Amino acid sequence: MMLEDCTPWPAGTAARYRREGIWSGTDLGSLPRAWARAYGTDTALVAGERRIDFNELADRIDRRAAGFVRAGIRPGDRIVLQLPNVPEFVEVAFALFRMGAKPVFSLASHRAQEIRHLCELSEAKGYVVPGVFRGFDHTALGRRIAAELPSLTKVFVLDTDGDPGAEAEDGDGLVVPLSRVDAEPRPLPGADPSDVAFFLLSGGTTALPKLIPRTHDDYAYQTRTVAELVGLGRDTVYLAALPVEFNFVWGCPGVIGTLSGGGTVVLAPDPTADDCFRLIERERVTLTSVVPTVARLWLEEREWSDADLSSLRVLQIGGARLEPELAARITPELGCRLQQVFGMAEGLLTMSRLDDDTHSVLHTQGRPVSEADEVLIVDGHGNPVPTGGTGELVTRGPYTLRGYYRAPEHNARAFTEDGFYRTGDLASLTPEGRLVVEGRIKDVVIRGGDKIAAGEVEAQLATVPGISAAAVVPVPDEFLGERIYAFLVGRERQPPLAVLKATLQERGLAEFKLPDRSEYVARLPLTPLGKIDKKVLAAAAADPTLSRDWEPAGTAGPPAAPSTTKR
Repeated sequence: MMLEDCTPWPAGTAARYRREGIWSGTDLGSLPRAWARAYGTDTALVAGERRIDFNELADRIDRRAAGFVRAGIRPGDRIVLQLPNVPEFVEVAFALFRMGAKPVFSLASHRAQEIRHLCELSEAKGYVVPGVFRGFDHTALGRRIAAELPSLTKVFVLDTDGDPGAEAEDGDGLVVPLSRVDAEPRPLPGADPSDVAFFLLSGGTTALPKLIPRTHDDYAYQTRTVAELVGLGRDTVYLAALPVEFNFVWGCPGVIGTLSGGGTVVLAPDPTADDCFRLIERERVTLTSVVPTVARLWLEEREWSDADLSSLRVLQIGGARLEPELAARITPELGCRLQQVFGMAEGLLTMSRLDDDTHSVLHTQGRPVSEADEVLIVDGHGNPVPTGGTGELVTRGPYTLRGYYRAPEHNARAFTEDGFYRTGDLASLTPEGRLVVEGRIKDVVIRGGDKIAAGEVEAQLATVPGISAAAVVPVPDEFLGERIYAFLVGRERQPPLAVLKATLQERGLAEFKLPDRSEYVARLPLTPLGKIDKKVLAAAAADPTLSRDWEPAGTAGPPAAPSTTKR
């Protein structure tokens, strides 16, 4: 079975996955009660001063699942879930799994444009919000969207910064405090493991997100496999530093993998070093996962922080390209092992292994986590390139989607006829099968007919003394078509463009790949997923009058003295 408008795996492929035990028929909604039987009064979740054990978590989920049924939510209904890193996110997600509804994970930073899009595309019946959170009134947004979309009939509000009670007393039945979504547990039919359990969002900065259907079978397999690879157990304490709705944090192995192994999940309010270092010390955190921008900030903070981070065994870094010079600083400065992670909400995960040699950990993104993953590097015509050659990464496997939700035209471009997903990533494979990600196919500058990968130039710039971060974008040029524009975050000393060019040439970078212009900024703008926002930078490069005072999206870029001097 599969939700309408979702693309299933071919019947023969699905049968093989089940026959080989890859898909074990696990219903995600059944997991919390199994965890309670196995781990009982052990601590499952920590958030601030709140500590919730496995028994209490399972009870809360059972009662909330019954409460959603009483509130009129039915199996198959889509519910947009937009909560910050609080225990209620876990409770609501699993309660919806338990009673057969399908959450659509939304970022807490999403606003009207994205939320309306998600509600309309999914025909959401419900929307779960944090009331007034960090100054933004999500309840008012829910009312506005419900007035526009007849399908949206319930806005469930978690009391965070404000009291939703008054909003719920106006008698229209639209706004319901989440605290009232509670009822005596009742027998509920288990979900079909082959059906969609929830939706993740596609990344990118140039369009509204697409919906990625994840089934019970495929996600249970992903989390189980990665948890075994990382070696999680009851002594694991996982810090959810990034937003919990990220695939990286939710299941790589993240929240689900940690809880499945009997470990403890600590929910951080944000990924700042101040908050996270304090939590690592207090809770004796052993594992966490961040993006490179956050890792760089942690390293900057570590220079003057006296926090005890000795419990931290492994730092996973993924979500964007990790430059070797940054990777090399992790173990000496933070005292833990680095695990590189490359992955996508669409499926494929590769990881360096904890016993890999140092060169492989610093310079590759590891190997696929499953022997059933099929990974190819192909040229522009879809033909495999020789080992070590660079091309587009395409993949298929037991936890990689076969199609986006309600996106037939995009699916026709994003998948090959035999079901391989075209990732859009430029990559190569080492003879040992390790992945090396070079950048995005579209993240190039076409200068005088030469295609220059932005990631290659950025990697070189980041190694120049005085540069702490770099991002390269194209800027239109009437003679060359495009020129190379480099945005730089400097330390105390900010090398001028001439010095940058000379340094890069000495290191062997071809002359046509050298930046044509450079600009120092206080920080690089980030998307809600913590990636550098190239769309914003391209607009700024084309229009020098635009403000460079970018608002941080969850985290700020590496700090430096502001400068908008162009050279």
